Amino acid sequence: MNQAAGRPQTMAEKILTQRGSQVVYAGDLAVVEVDQVMVVDSIAQSFIERMQRDLDAAPKFPERVSIVIDHVAPASTVSVAQAQKEAREYAAQTGVRLFDVGRGICHQVLMEEGLARPGWIVLGSDSHSTTYGAVAAFGTGMGATDIALAAASGKTWLKVPESVKVTFTGDLRPGVTAKDVALEMIRVLGADGATYQSIEMHAGDRFTRGERMTLANLCVEAGAKVGLVVPGGEILTGYGYDVPEWVYPDDNATYVQVIEINLSTLNPRMAAPNEVDNVYDVADLRDQLRDTHVDQVFIGTCTNGRIEDLHAAADVLRGQRVAVGTRLLVIPASSEVMEQAMVDGTLLTLQRAGAVLGTPGCGPCMGRHQGVLAPGEVCVSTSNRNFIGRMGDKDARIYLASPAVAAATAVMGRIALPEDVLPVGA
Repeated sequence: MNQAAGRPQTMAEKILTQRGSQVVYAGDLAVVEVDQVMVVDSIAQSFIERMQRDLDAAPKFPERVSIVIDHVAPASTVSVAQAQKEAREYAAQTGVRLFDVGRGICHQVLMEEGLARPGWIVLGSDSHSTTYGAVAAFGTGMGATDIALAAASGKTWLKVPESVKVTFTGDLRPGVTAKDVALEMIRVLGADGATYQSIEMHAGDRFTRGERMTLANLCVEAGAKVGLVVPGGEILTGYGYDVPEWVYPDDNATYVQVIEINLSTLNPRMAAPNEVDNVYDVADLRDQLRDTHVDQVFIGTCTNGRIEDLHAAADVLRGQRVAVGTRLLVIPASSEVMEQAMVDGTLLTLQRAGAVLGTPGCGPCMGRHQGVLAPGEVCVSTSNRNFIGRMGDKDARIYLASPAVAAATAVMGRIALPEDVLPVGA
């Protein structure tokens, strides 16, 4: 312990105190109860080996463990199919939840199923488990061994992170989205500017749950251990969450860095190859890269595959056609999102524009199937990483943008803004 109880606490300190056995502050070691353990298909085999061979243990609380088949879904090879078969068998044997092919991306699914809630600790075998901070859950990614230990014991240990306070002021201008805000935040912090820290975002009542998921999701791209959005807006009323008073940060809590971002000054943003913090105004890149053909546009992922993202893309694509020589892949984040998009006609709009629709899941995000990039190809993606080799060949180039910018790019065949797309009939 650094000091006696009573010192003002950040959100991260409060959650780890509440789920542990003593008051903790940044730098302390905390042993805490885990509310949900999430295992994705790409690590499921390793997780099962740790549980059965190394620990000789079963999950202590099966109801707190979920296996999600999303990263390569449906299976792309025999070995992948075998690993997924073993995951299904393990779930049947132990009673843990299984979300099979087509249910969707782990983070979206857990949110929809109510398996991440304010004040909870949610561990995932995926680095973008920071997404759960959208609802003020301490979500963080871990490897197979730590995940297995948490499942076997119901607990984990964490070094309490220092916190960075990010305050949003003003209002977004038309055409500017939470994705643009997140990219700007990463630009300001830098790719390693919040390494093993908590990014605590103060947004008031701004942003929907989906937008908050985008913000929290991208925190790991600044190196953060966790990204926490202070509860507000529809988080308080829209989902039946019990938002405890203790989860809010105290006044005068200690932060290692304080940042303010004025939303009213932002333009649509884009991350250029090969780092997420390599951020520019889309208009600047459009003008610089007028002669650069975009081979593939990908709309989806745990960052921007929600219904509001598909709506934003459809608004641009309605009555338009994807440019000749450009491929547009659209993959909803979950079966629930896909069903909503079916019912309201969004999928029909996208398909008529020339989009290729995929099974809910991660798709080509990690470069293993459904849209792998060839050498020299250029892709504009709504995903969260543009590293060398991320979506296929090491010589492919990836730009990260919002769904509306991605859709406009698909129509124009080059980097574009929605206003560059001529209205139907013009």
